[in-house]
Amino acid sequence: MKNTVLSYLIAGGLLLTVSSCSETKYLDTVPPTQVRSDEIFATPSRILGLVNGTYKSLKDANYYGGRFQLYQDVRGEDFINTTGNSFTGYDSWANRYNSGSNDINNLWTAAYATINQSNIIIDGIPKNPGIISTDLAAQYTGEAKFLRAMAYYSLVTAFAQPYVKDNGASKAVPMRLQPETTMENNDLARSTVAEVYAQILKDLNEAEASLPSDYTGSSAPTLRVTRAHKNTAIALKTRVYLNMGNFAKVVEEAKKMVPQTTAPFSATTGVKHALQPNIVSIISSDYTTTESILSVPFSSLDMYSGQSAIGYIYNNVSEYYLNPAGVLGSSQWPTTDARRSFLRTVTSSGRSYLAKFGQNAPYLIYMPLIRYSEVLLNYAEAAAETGDVTLATNLLKAVHTRSDASYSFPAAATATKEALVSSILVERRIELLGEGFRSNDLLRRLQTIPAKTGPTLSATAVTPSSENYVWPISNNELVTNRLINQ
Repeated sequence: MKNTVLSYLIAGGLLLTVSSCSETKYLDTVPPTQVRSDEIFATPSRILGLVNGTYKSLKDANYYGGRFQLYQDVRGEDFINTTGNSFTGYDSWANRYNSGSNDINNLWTAAYATINQSNIIIDGIPKNPGIISTDLAAQYTGEAKFLRAMAYYSLVTAFAQPYVKDNGASKAVPMRLQPETTMENNDLARSTVAEVYAQILKDLNEAEASLPSDYTGSSAPTLRVTRAHKNTAIALKTRVYLNMGNFAKVVEEAKKMVPQTTAPFSATTGVKHALQPNIVSIISSDYTTTESILSVPFSSLDMYSGQSAIGYIYNNVSEYYLNPAGVLGSSQWPTTDARRSFLRTVTSSGRSYLAKFGQNAPYLIYMPLIRYSEVLLNYAEAAAETGDVTLATNLLKAVHTRSDASYSFPAAATATKEALVSSILVERRIELLGEGFRSNDLLRRLQTIPAKTGPTLSATAVTPSSENYVWPISNNELVTNRLINQ
């Protein structure tokens, strides 16, 4: 029996299997836990299962389940590695990835799995009309486009030169926009950085148009955080435009969610996003407030442990401590700041470890992917860059004083555009620590990745002209895609 199989786990334990089997009726029987490819859009529950399965793919342990965020943060200067363990991100910390690195291959595979599952939904829903309502069809398609955009954003920012380096002219990654169930169409040349960004924005604009403004019913608080809605797409657009250095567009999009010019800031359309008084609770226990725009949840039936759990790596086994010469030592982060509560300091060594994602297993958290505080900081940076120093200062202070009302920025820290942008970038390192932003924040501004020195291990600086400034293409892609280098 000849079989060509690509399997995707979807909600309810269903398995999508594509088969070319033409044997007897007995051999052709599909097990009850599997669904034939020509039946996956047969019922509303199966279509919902595909959508849920795509969100599940997003939170793969090697992807937005936590390890991707780990790789991005430890690559910067704020953490010191103590073990040299390649299974817990050391190669990222040391900037020594190669195409055969497990981290690279696993991340690449997880991102493209999310893309392909999104493509299956985008392609299949219009080919199977009448199974779900028109409104639901638009919503599910919008969710798939949002997830595809997020996947391509992660790939283009990790594996391609920054957009601002040459206005997106560099080669990026293969842009797959059709569902693939065989290796037949695997040969595909890389698109340019500009082409990938254009597709990301196209997907996000179309997602914004078709996604719901809000969710209703008893499950609404959870759905607002775990499923995409209009403001989710808008929030990601502020991140994308910031990467492109298109500050005017960041301002344009941010105004949809932040219409005020002075605090308190909050969204007035769709989900009413706003900062919450307690930064600690929204990360550690109160996961469904309006500050959380998108998170991936873990429960006792669906969680990661050991080296798959970001909390285990950062805190349980203490493989990374906060660099005293990094943001930990910044005067902008005094001991009165509530965000210091995310640190566990060992008295004997004086080392501080990040406990933001749990102290011990089980790590039953909602991993934050997009928060309202990030949108405010994106807006602040863009406002400063476009000359609105007053607004930028107000946004910066709103984020900081939420956690430390006693702090006052020195006049010099906000007096000029350059000083204000520097203060905003430091604030990002404090507010978003461990959430996967540091490497990209360095690259999108074409800054050198700083050197790091620990008691036993060190990493040299990486300049924008260095070959290892961006990550290498996965070896799995190199050996199966004959057009990858064209």
